[in-house]
Amino acid sequence: MLVSINWLRDFVPYEGSVQELADKLTMLGLEVDEIFHPFELLEQLVVGHVLECEPHPDSDKLSVTRVDVGNDEILDIVCGAPNIAKGQNVAVAKIGSVLPGDFKIKKAKIRGVVSLGMICSERELELSDDHSGIMVLDESLEPGTNFVEALGLERTVLDIDLTPNRPDCLSILGVAREVAMAFNLPLTMPAIAPMEEGDEASSQVNIVIDDPEQCPLYQTRLVDGIKIGPSPAWLRYRLLAVGLRPISNVVDVTNYIMMELGQPLHAFDRDLLAGNTIRVAVADDGMQFTTLDGQERKLLDTDLLIWDSEKPVALAGVMGGANTEINEGSTQLLLESAVFRPASVRKTARRLALPSDASHRFERGVDQVGNTYAMNRAAQLIQELAGGKLLSGVAKAEPKPWIQPQVHFRPERASRIVGIPFEPSFCAKTFTALGCRLEEEDSSDWLVYPPAYRLDLEREVDLVEEVVRVYGIDRVPETLPVVSHEMGRKSGSKQFDFASLIKVWGRGVGLNECVNYSFVGDKELDFLGLPQEGRVHIANPLSEEQNVLRTDVGAGLIESLKFNLSRGNSELHLFEVAKTFHADPESDTKTREEERVCILLHGNRYGSGYPWPQEDCDFSDLKGLLLHLFRSLHLPEASFACVDGHSWLSPCISVSINGSGVGVAGMLRSDLAESIKTRSDVWYADLSLPQLQAIKDQCRIAFEELPKYPPVRRDVTFVAPLELAVGSVMESVLGQNQKLLEKVQLIDEFRPENGDAKNLTYRMTYRSPSKTLKDKEVDKTHTKIVQAVVKELAVSLQ
Repeated sequence: MLVSINWLRDFVPYEGSVQELADKLTMLGLEVDEIFHPFELLEQLVVGHVLECEPHPDSDKLSVTRVDVGNDEILDIVCGAPNIAKGQNVAVAKIGSVLPGDFKIKKAKIRGVVSLGMICSERELELSDDHSGIMVLDESLEPGTNFVEALGLERTVLDIDLTPNRPDCLSILGVAREVAMAFNLPLTMPAIAPMEEGDEASSQVNIVIDDPEQCPLYQTRLVDGIKIGPSPAWLRYRLLAVGLRPISNVVDVTNYIMMELGQPLHAFDRDLLAGNTIRVAVADDGMQFTTLDGQERKLLDTDLLIWDSEKPVALAGVMGGANTEINEGSTQLLLESAVFRPASVRKTARRLALPSDASHRFERGVDQVGNTYAMNRAAQLIQELAGGKLLSGVAKAEPKPWIQPQVHFRPERASRIVGIPFEPSFCAKTFTALGCRLEEEDSSDWLVYPPAYRLDLEREVDLVEEVVRVYGIDRVPETLPVVSHEMGRKSGSKQFDFASLIKVWGRGVGLNECVNYSFVGDKELDFLGLPQEGRVHIANPLSEEQNVLRTDVGAGLIESLKFNLSRGNSELHLFEVAKTFHADPESDTKTREEERVCILLHGNRYGSGYPWPQEDCDFSDLKGLLLHLFRSLHLPEASFACVDGHSWLSPCISVSINGSGVGVAGMLRSDLAESIKTRSDVWYADLSLPQLQAIKDQCRIAFEELPKYPPVRRDVTFVAPLELAVGSVMESVLGQNQKLLEKVQLIDEFRPENGDAKNLTYRMTYRSPSKTLKDKEVDKTHTKIVQAVVKELAVSLQ
């Protein structure tokens, strides 16, 4: 919202500094983004008096002038305007001046005559589109007077950034109310006394509103015998200062009132309206309507229109129609002033990509009570600027009159919310300054009646906000809230707490956590060979790259891998805790969700550079992380087995605990890895969080006494076929159920070149809970186990 300081002073006699005003408004919640001079470039111009004007000796269309620009300075200027004449006061740009459009004035020789400046037209100064001749100024002005000062142009405009809940401040009047309240100044409203004559307007126009919810109020005034022409300079300059382009006297008045009072108005050429009925009703679905900008719009049956007796004539609250536009030949005027449902205007304006100053205000709500005042002020200005006869009375329909809300307010409650005591007298003074009416001021529970222009005051907390806003948010001391903390307190959600535990683990082992969008593209899922069945497509996707919910967390992690590889980052140790989504007709939401934890490894297993060796991650790194996770959750031993048929992992290993599958691990298929230009193997694991949590819930941590006696260790090497799994030997050893055997672990594997067997070396640990073992006791048990394994698995001893 652009606010002219001079215009503001028409309402409040503020005489302080502009910076003080800007600071105060900002602290009141009306943030001033910028203080600027809308006519800054014109400050370089001066008023000049034409002393002599003679025809150019070498041109029929040019004139040579001598211009007094003050301070005893006379300039010779060549001018091409047909209306230049001796004795005129004109706008002069001296050498070195820069005009709008970055046009710099330089000394020039025009057909042999030196020109030391430029006499300007209104278009060259961007004050209007008139380029028929130079701008002739008031003859009473002194030569050398600053041009901006001479014309009374606005020197200071505030650019205020408003929040959507303050539509009352989308006007000079609204900001003036805030200034009057903040500085304890009187607020003066412009006097209106339109001269009425002739027939009653209500007898000339019948207004019909189909749906009161869509349009609570619609009223019009009629003016006959108007003359369309340019607006006076003061009006044009004020509109330019706040960013609006002058058009004609009637249209400029409607824009002026919109900026001044916040009420959008619309002027129809009454001669172009069919019949004597104005109807507010929705459009026919699919109908075409041409707006003032000349564009044909396709409408829906939810778009609200203004109709005459035969046709639509305006998009309600958004833009008028080209078929009833005010033009140079218009003589009869119907002035519309209405209130429309904000949601209806907002939907229409956004769907048609047709924002306007009017829709911006209607979308946020306008003052239904002040509507009549705005219309009458506009009618009076039109009379003054365009002439004509204003018909008596108003043609009006108000099927849903405004009802003043009442809001309870407790001063003590306000003090508790903000944390500082407020005097009831201060609260009462604040509400009165805001235009509210009070009842029961002496009680602890007041009734506050907000004015019609404060649509945001609906609840007690809104009134509390007003009190602290006026008191000064900067005056409220900073205090830390009281936070009660219980040791070991959790969120209350077992699933959330378990997922948080997994995230803490992942960061603790040095993995980097990823948070990817739940939305992916079909092409990402197709790349991984995931089935089409079960995908949940988005009805209104942000883009084709995000048109479906992921069915595998890997889709996002692979994209993270590609993104990093393309930027030269190849050492990736990633994990993500996220949900997958699958279509499920039996679910209430038609979608089944499952939370997963996934790990992706690529590149060097250690940090880069000295002293770390350059070794790429392999399956042992991935398996080690999984085993570490299971141990940190106190889960039973996991088992791993090769499986076939995974769509994008090869080899693929199933991961099971207590015979229940909890996920898979493996390597990204080589063809897929090659297509995304990986620099080493990509290892990936995908585990189900609900299954891990269910297993954890069934486990009980058992405490054992620390061993008192020393262990005895024996190593044995088996020669086994290449296809024999390492775990099969360990299962066979443990399956002998020897009480002295404490644990068995693989410590070495050797595969001879061109051989058909491998050497597996295991270390077996023996211990007795009651005594120190002797060698012969250990040898006896060890021999029994080794012989049993050789017999069961067809392996041999080295």
